[in-house]
Amino acid sequence: MSQLKTSFGVKSKFEAFYTGGKIQVSSDGVYMFCGCGNRVNVLEVETGKVHITIGQEEDEEITSFCLTPNDQYVILATQQLLLRQWDWKEQKLVRTWKAIHFAPVVSMTFDCTSTLLATGSADSTIKIWDVEKQYCTHNLRGHQGIISIVAFHPDISRLLLYTAGEDYKIRVWDLKTSKCIAEVAAHYSLVTCVDFSVDGSSVYTTGRDGVVRILDTETHAIRKTIPVFEVVESVVLLPENVDYPAINVDGESVYFITAGNKGNLRLWNSDSGKCVFTTDAVHSTHQISVDTSAKPDTEDHQNIVQMVFNKQKNNITVVTYDQNISILGLEKLRLQKQFAGNNDEILDVKYFGEDEKYAVVATNSMHIKVFQLSNCDCEILYGHTDIVLSIDVVPKADMFISGAKDSTVRLWKINPTLKQVSCLAVGQGHTHAVGAVAMSRAKPKFFVTGSEDCTLKLWEMPDDLDPVVTKEMHANVTEKAHDKTICSVVVAPNDKFIASGSMDKTAKLWKASNLSLIGVMRGHKKGIWCVEFSPVDQILATSSGDGTVKLWSLADFSCVRTFEGHDCAVLKVTFITRGMQLLTSGTNGLVKLWTIKNNECVKTMDEHDDKVWAMAIGEAEDSFITGGADSNLIIWKDVTETEQNEVRQKQEQFILQDQELSNLIQQKKYLKAIGLAITLEQPFRLLNILKEILSEEAGDDKLYSTLEKLRMDQIDALLRFAVKWNTNSRHCHEAQVVLSSVIKMYPPKQLKELGNLKSSVEGLLPYTERHFNRMTRLVQQAMFLEYTWQCMKGISSNQPGAELEPATLGTTADAGTAGDSSDSSSESEPESVTENIPKAASKDKKADKSEDKSKLVEAKLPADQPTNESSSSESDEDMVETIEKSSKQQKKQSIRLKQQKEEVTKSKETSTKYDSKKAEKLKRLGLLQDTVSDNVKSDDKKVKLTVSQKAESSESDEESNSESEKENDFGVMKDRQRGILTPVQKRNKGGEHDSESESDSDSDENDTLSSAVSEKEVHRTVHEKASTGKRLDKGSSLEDSSESDDSSDSEESELESGQSAKAAPMDMEDEESKSDTGGVSEENIKKNLFKGYITRGNIKGSGNKTEKVESQGNKTSSVRGGQKRKMTDAYTVVKDKTPKVVDMQYFIDRKADIKTKVKDDIGNKQKPRQQSRKVTKADKLKKLKKPAGR
Repeated sequence: MSQLKTSFGVKSKFEAFYTGGKIQVSSDGVYMFCGCGNRVNVLEVETGKVHITIGQEEDEEITSFCLTPNDQYVILATQQLLLRQWDWKEQKLVRTWKAIHFAPVVSMTFDCTSTLLATGSADSTIKIWDVEKQYCTHNLRGHQGIISIVAFHPDISRLLLYTAGEDYKIRVWDLKTSKCIAEVAAHYSLVTCVDFSVDGSSVYTTGRDGVVRILDTETHAIRKTIPVFEVVESVVLLPENVDYPAINVDGESVYFITAGNKGNLRLWNSDSGKCVFTTDAVHSTHQISVDTSAKPDTEDHQNIVQMVFNKQKNNITVVTYDQNISILGLEKLRLQKQFAGNNDEILDVKYFGEDEKYAVVATNSMHIKVFQLSNCDCEILYGHTDIVLSIDVVPKADMFISGAKDSTVRLWKINPTLKQVSCLAVGQGHTHAVGAVAMSRAKPKFFVTGSEDCTLKLWEMPDDLDPVVTKEMHANVTEKAHDKTICSVVVAPNDKFIASGSMDKTAKLWKASNLSLIGVMRGHKKGIWCVEFSPVDQILATSSGDGTVKLWSLADFSCVRTFEGHDCAVLKVTFITRGMQLLTSGTNGLVKLWTIKNNECVKTMDEHDDKVWAMAIGEAEDSFITGGADSNLIIWKDVTETEQNEVRQKQEQFILQDQELSNLIQQKKYLKAIGLAITLEQPFRLLNILKEILSEEAGDDKLYSTLEKLRMDQIDALLRFAVKWNTNSRHCHEAQVVLSSVIKMYPPKQLKELGNLKSSVEGLLPYTERHFNRMTRLVQQAMFLEYTWQCMKGISSNQPGAELEPATLGTTADAGTAGDSSDSSSESEPESVTENIPKAASKDKKADKSEDKSKLVEAKLPADQPTNESSSSESDEDMVETIEKSSKQQKKQSIRLKQQKEEVTKSKETSTKYDSKKAEKLKRLGLLQDTVSDNVKSDDKKVKLTVSQKAESSESDEESNSESEKENDFGVMKDRQRGILTPVQKRNKGGEHDSESESDSDSDENDTLSSAVSEKEVHRTVHEKASTGKRLDKGSSLEDSSESDDSSDSEESELESGQSAKAAPMDMEDEESKSDTGGVSEENIKKNLFKGYITRGNIKGSGNKTEKVESQGNKTSSVRGGQKRKMTDAYTVVKDKTPKVVDMQYFIDRKADIKTKVKDDIGNKQKPRQQSRKVTKADKLKKLKKPAGR
């Protein structure tokens, strides 16, 4: 069993090296210079391979080029009007300059000294350049149209230049005077060539008017005119005094050769003006053809466009219009070597000859080309009159068949000894192009053809074939096989069956004896391009335009396997490795190798740039050849075993080197170990080596000295590895050490020469910045830890100072709080702000304490520690720096706290303005009626009773309100639209306010009368009023109440000292809150007594305006839903001219009336809603009970 193949490599490649224009041959005849698009290929004549390529700029189209006579430089003229001077042997561009022409340069030539260059352009001007001194010497004008010919006289002393253009005139220029000394109208058509005699006395000119003119170089007159009766493109003068008897040349006369549209060479005697020798078609010198139909159409299709004579090799190089180049010996004018400069599209290819030395190729032309694979020598066969489409080879015989668009089939035979190819037979019968041919495999008995006329024809091989006489063939069987064009036919290995594939998406199996149909295979979605029999199984493979390859069983014509991998049409398919693998080619230029067993694509080969039309397998199946639309012919060879050996050798070498690396590390030969690790591309092993070096004593210095001995390419690889190490924080230290060493080691200019420097720097920068920031943060944290330790160390070592420190700090803290309370007493704050002030104050106190503490440490440490400067100077300086940093941070924090205080003050002012406006509004409505009774002691019991009754009524109200809220959703929604709040909302919003004031429609009355006073508040009010002695009797005036102002301070102190244990903390908190928040003090209340009367409510008086006074402490609860619940005692100053006293009992009765009224109103509103809701439910039930028919 043969081994499965895994890879194929390119053995040789035949590319297009000439696409048109003039060619140049070196003086020794070894190299040939051919233009090919945007480059010039230097072809080695002996081997036929491209030796050097010049001018590889993609965007430059070369219009003309010229080789110096000394074979040193090549001058290229480009489409961009530039002239480039190349040293072609070293492939070096010497200089570039502007051509100064206004149109592309189309003709160029050098003088015999290789100094002067003449350029003729399409702008009708000629310019002369001194190539050595690099300047333009002449600018010649006079022609009309494109300059087609420029030529220097061989005698440089005369300095004459001959030019010709589209005006059909030849002009002679004297370069000494830069003037035209002669103008000769020698031709009536375009002048195509000019050549000088050996002595320079005459010049031979040819044109497309079919004549050759001989001019005298002295008088510039026409000596002789020789008609040649063809369009002459080139003329070559033979050397004088030579005899070539084979071509009728003696040494007495002057002979010249002409070539033109007839495709042959004609030898002329200039004295007699007669043709003495004529060759056959240049490229068919060895073809022997008697049939007139086989003779080529020489007048239309074999134009020769150029001839070049080489004295040293004594041969003539001939170029045809279809880019074929032939080299003929001058002695017999016989073909020596031939090259196909451009194959165009390769449509089919087959191995041919003994040991498969040749390849028969059908290109996009009527000529068949037979390539000798060893030296690229090409034989061109003429016979078909239209494009050749398909080829097949007769096995074990030097014959092959071809089908073309001329509807004929030809049988060819090659003579390997004489290298002669002859056409043996011609078959006619198809009415359209013959696109598929197939020869029998077992014995050369028959062949089959398929055509665009949808028919298959079976042909028998003729007997008694004669290479001299071409026979005619006729088909034995003709069958209408398909509905569309037949693209492929193939004969089975046993010659019993024939398979055909067509564009009608079917493949059919036929008997080889009579072309009877056996079966049809359907399944492809597009046309079938190729069919192929398996060499070992009853399997047929088909490739289609749908991008799939299918295997069909010939037993039941079913599809057994489908290969999908091409994303385009599959043009060719064939079996290899004894039918176990497939090779396919597609229109995208890809060639794929498949294993049939597992439907796997083993290898994809991408060498072609366009469609791969042709593919042929060698007999040994170790090579194959492909041809495509990119005109490339590629020979592939099996490299499976070679690649496996290479992999095995690499593995063995890797194991040995790895072991050597381990030995070097163990022996501590770090330099060799680093170099070997870089060679093996093992960055992790190299990192371990660097870590081991750094772990030793003076590791940084050792690493630096080791890296200093590395080569620059190794440094480049080391930086590339450092990029990988730097991405990990564990290995970043080693990476930074390497980077630092390299930067110190080499100057920037030397580092700039590294190939991977840019990518290495781009990879190192971001992670290096990240590591630097991380280390900076670590250093800051370490400094803070050091500072903390120094502080702790100083405090513990100075015990006496530590005892005094709290007292000192306490005094400063007290001073700070006193200053804060004095400032805050002058301002009024809302509760939301006053809650945050103690926290901010505590932060300020802590900050002040830390500042004082740092000052004490600064003051004490130098005194307590010894004064030995040599032992403690450095530590003291570090500690002082850290302390200064911390003090700056604390100052910033204190500034931030002050800013927060300013913001709090602003919010207090806004809240105060809001409360004052609200109080004024309530005063206008006359709702401030809660005045303190004169007989407080007598009404104490009544107040207690009313408070308990209020508590009970509030509980019952809450229950009733909750029920009413559940039952009356519609009413609540309506109240919300009018802005009326429910009792629950008012309790949530106003804290302890009751809902007794909901009887009135005004929302301000509801807010004022909704406050409830607890029992403790009443007791506190009673005790305060009793202690102050400021009772107001009925009918007493404002002056009576002012008499007790002097004794108020003493009575307040007695009240504070004589209160119960429960009331004492409350009063202390009140005093603190008043001092902190700037609330109304007792002195302010006394002063306000002269301006109005004090009443219980939510309003506080300050000056002439009504203000709100709130006693805080434990009366302020937490915030819920963005509102604060408040339980406050408030003194209200009502400004009025006449004193008014309201009894407390009257106020309590008034509240009860309001409550009942509100309940009645709510009940009246709910009843109709409930009724309407019940009615709607009943209506719904009635509707549901109605019959469905209605």
